Amino acid sequence: MKYYIIAGEASGDLHGSNLIKALKQKDSEAQIRCWGGDLMQKAGGDLAKHYKEMAFMGFLEVIKNIPTIFKNISFCKEDIQRFNPDLIIFIDFSGFNLRIAKWAKKSGFKTNYYISPQIWASREGRIEKIKRDIDNMYVILPFEKDFYEKKHNYPVHFVGHPLIDAIENTEIVDEATFRQTNNLHPQKPIIALLPGSRKQEVQKMLDVMLSVSSDFSEYQFVIAGAPSLSDDFYKGFLEEHEVGYVSNQTYSLLKHSHAALVTSGTATLETALFEIPQVVCYKGNWISYQIAKRIITLDYISLVNLIMDKEVVKELIQNELTVKNLRQELSKIVEGKERERILSDYKTLKEKLGGNGASQLAAKLIIENA
Repeated sequence: MKYYIIAGEASGDLHGSNLIKALKQKDSEAQIRCWGGDLMQKAGGDLAKHYKEMAFMGFLEVIKNIPTIFKNISFCKEDIQRFNPDLIIFIDFSGFNLRIAKWAKKSGFKTNYYISPQIWASREGRIEKIKRDIDNMYVILPFEKDFYEKKHNYPVHFVGHPLIDAIENTEIVDEATFRQTNNLHPQKPIIALLPGSRKQEVQKMLDVMLSVSSDFSEYQFVIAGAPSLSDDFYKGFLEEHEVGYVSNQTYSLLKHSHAALVTSGTATLETALFEIPQVVCYKGNWISYQIAKRIITLDYISLVNLIMDKEVVKELIQNELTVKNLRQELSKIVEGKERERILSDYKTLKEKLGGNGASQLAAKLIIENA
């Protein structure tokens, strides 16, 4: 069969790559064209457009880039028509994908959504678009099945979280080699800094994260460089602070870390799955934040706390993200009772997410429902 897959961010590229591998294992004649990144291309997808050309963060950034977004939408529709797939698979990236889904459904294409738009967080009314335009939905968070089926009478498939597969399938180098290769201190415990994957958020987050590094001199702070950003982008931060830097090695960094400061998003769950105590940080554009605050209905912003439905890890959001607060919260998780409590809660979190095999199960169901 012919599959057209659309992912628009680094996390979508990761999960899309594992889905492509699973589809090719189960369908030897699979032809796959995709929007994504290097990982999806490496897995065997024919790349139509790279997500680096599409990742805009926040309401203001989206408004500024509206002409580019509409050009991408037009190109995507034309490209789908040329490729003429048997089915389309949308991965997260709801602002773009739901627009394409509306057109695709009207045009007679079969529509599948893998990794649900977070309509349980904001703009729940989008459920009507999903019911109208999506033939099959595959969800990865345990509470999403109840949300769709019990609250909105829309059947979905719970496949488990693909991060578990992604972590298991990633080669992790041993600690001595990791430290030596990346010019890190041979013994100091590592505090990982995961400031995000988009330029705007990284610029906002790294300054405040690095501001506490001098207060924890017995630790080695290490920045996780995002695959979507060049090494040159990080040079200014490295020149101002005595910190380490690794590029495209986030999982190895987490594996060998003692604690972490993490920008909200998928990285909070990745950090938890590696059993690394963390402080979740977020500071957005003031106007974007004010808008978001009025439409997002959640008690928490990190996936860890959302899945557990309680505060497992501390969230420092907007005005609460200060040097004083960050210093205080980081000191709590490098040692002591708070650290032990978080590690205990992480074990329960893993049980809730289910086991491995999400990508394989999603591929199996997608093919069966084609």
